[in-house]
Amino acid sequence: MKGRKPKLKVIEGGLAPGRCPPAPAWLSFQAKAEWKRAAPQMHSRRLLTPDTLATLESYCVAVGVVRECEEIMSRAGRMIEAEDGPKPHPAFRMQSAAMREARLLAAELGLTPHRRGSKTQEEDTNDGWPDGFLA
Repeated sequence: MKGRKPKLKVIEGGLAPGRCPPAPAWLSFQAKAEWKRAAPQMHSRRLLTPDTLATLESYCVAVGVVRECEEIMSRAGRMIEAEDGPKPHPAFRMQSAAMREARLLAAELGLTPHRRGSKTQEEDTNDGWPDGFLA
């Protein structure tokens, strides 16, 4: 293209390579706390891209629900009295479903040790061979 090149401008709200995006305002307090824990970790490993933001949001919501249900059950107890005897608190089922969802999303986002492919220091040094096996 001939002539002057247009001056490029930074679009606000985009993902800048040097800074981690803030938590969405609509997240609950518990979900924002998880965002502040997980987002910088993903950002530093360059896993936080525009296409993973929605998945991270869903993960944070699920973790927030788990924590909120735990708070409810810690106040009210895990069992409630019903007409036909004691039953598990209704929040228990919600918490179980949210835990399952959070676990699946964490694996998808690479937030679990297994998905990161982490090795212990001992495994790195001997490559899985017994000490003294190779001379």
